[in-house]
Amino acid sequence: MDDAIPPSDRYRQGLATRRSVLGDSHVDRATAAATEFDRPFQELITEAAWGHVWSRPAWSKRERSMVTIALLAALGHDEEVAMHVRATANTGATREDIGEALLHVAIYAGVPAANRAIRIAKQVFDALDAEKAA
Repeated sequence: MDDAIPPSDRYRQGLATRRSVLGDSHVDRATAAATEFDRPFQELITEAAWGHVWSRPAWSKRERSMVTIALLAALGHDEEVAMHVRATANTGATREDIGEALLHVAIYAGVPAANRAIRIAKQVFDALDAEKAA
C-alpha cells in the first residue's frame, strides 16, 4: 500500500487470507508487478475480496473455493478459473468438489460454460500432477 496511508486491519487480514489461498509466490508477483496505475486495484481486491468476503467465518475456504470456481466458470473468466482451481491445493476443495460445482454450472449457467471450465480444470490437474511426478 501507499507508504503515506498505513494499511487497515481489513487489508492486513485480506493479505493474510489471499496468501493462504493463492500462495505467497502468486501474491508477491501480483503486488510486485503493481504500478502506480493499478496499485489501487490491488489494494481494493486485497481489502474487499480477501479481507471482507474470503475472511468471513461463516463458510470454510473449501466452500468459498467451490462457489468461486462455479461463479467464475459461469461468467467465463477462464484465467481466474485456472487460478482458483490451482488454489484448491490450499483450500481443501477436492477434484470431486470442483466437478460437482461444475455440474451446477452446466445446469444453471449452461453446458458451454461448464465444458470450458472442465477443460481448464483438467489442464490444471495435468500440470499439478506433472509437478508432483517431477
